[in-house]
Amino acid sequence: MTPPGQPGRPSSLAESKRRLVRDELSSAALKLLAVQGFENTTIDQIVAAAGVSQRTFFRYFKSKEDVIIEFIGDLGACLRTGLAARPAAEPAGVALRHTLSVFVDAYTAFPAKSLSLVRLTLGTPALHARYLERKARWQAELAAELGRRAALDPDTDLRPALTAAVALDAFDIALAHWAAGDGKSALADLLDEAFALVAHTLTMIDPE
Repeated sequence: MTPPGQPGRPSSLAESKRRLVRDELSSAALKLLAVQGFENTTIDQIVAAAGVSQRTFFRYFKSKEDVIIEFIGDLGACLRTGLAARPAAEPAGVALRHTLSVFVDAYTAFPAKSLSLVRLTLGTPALHARYLERKARWQAELAAELGRRAALDPDTDLRPALTAAVALDAFDIALAHWAAGDGKSALADLLDEAFALVAHTLTMIDPE
């Protein structure tokens, strides 16, 4: 902890405050959305439940879709970095499975909240569309990193993009089953099963 008066403390406190407000808005939105549905929940209702103003809301989010998608987006931003940190000789499927643990760990840390979030995202066309936009970005970033690891050009070789797409689709299928089963099956186990089923595809660009 930085002592009072030392450089860095004000920004640290400000960041903590921003994170707290963002979390309060996300929590209030999830509770309302779970009960009322996406279309019937307004920004006015969200800010009232969180005890903040509309001006504060728009300081953190551009729309009510962003309240939900931002959480997922923050996790996705770590994917390429996580993949780059895996051992160079590690098979692509193993490296991607470990990389996707960032999602598994975050979802299972708060299962009740995560189940609501997943159901809303998959069941609301506007939210699902925003999620697919983020997913396309992650796929491109993972493909670029897979290409670097295997010395392949993703612009001319289909394998990096296909491998990234298969891995992310495997996660989506595991996530959908986890939500449909009310979280009774471990998300990590479902993802392991999904990866096992596509293991052949995920070995196409393993190091020789």
